[in-house]
Amino acid sequence: MNSNLQLDAKGLACPMPIVKTKKAMDTLTSGEILEVQVTDKGALADIPAWSKVGGHTILDQSEDAGVITFFIQKA
Repeated sequence: MNSNLQLDAKGLACPMPIVKTKKAMDTLTSGEILEVQVTDKGALADIPAWSKVGGHTILDQSEDAGVITFFIQKA
């Protein structure tokens, strides 16, 4: 999937993946897509919950070799 911006949040612990995701999302315009890569398992619950509250849409979520990747479309 293509994204407008990639965020490498691997190795960061809660709450930093969400903090960095919010800052990155603030630079995008509505409809653009942010790709976020994290290793913190807490992000499996945190990022979808944060996206829902903000009205953003998770287009895809996958995990490979301990790296969780989210594609989030800005509301």
